Amino acid sequence: MTKLLQWLFGVAVVLAVWALVSFDLLDLSLPRPYREAAWPMPLYLLVSLGCYSLATVGYRVATFNDCEEAAKELQEQIKEAREDLRKKGLKM
Repeated sequence: MTKLLQWLFGVAVVLAVWALVSFDLLDLSLPRPYREAAWPMPLYLLVSLGCYSLATVGYRVATFNDCEEAAKELQEQIKEAREDLRKKGLKM
């Protein structure tokens, strides 16, 4: 199962449970405060997902690793390319 299908399945389950509670489709006879608390639940979940996403991106940016070996290798390749272009007559 791909990650997309897992997320879609999870969202479908949450929406189904929300609809069952909000619209009392199974005649659960839930007290009115429970049904009223269930109405804004998708909005709360969306805001929570946004906060989690921002925190995750911020953490990943703060702990981003430098690749010093790759930077040195890239600098050497740039020097080699410049020398090769000079040999072929390109003036910089």
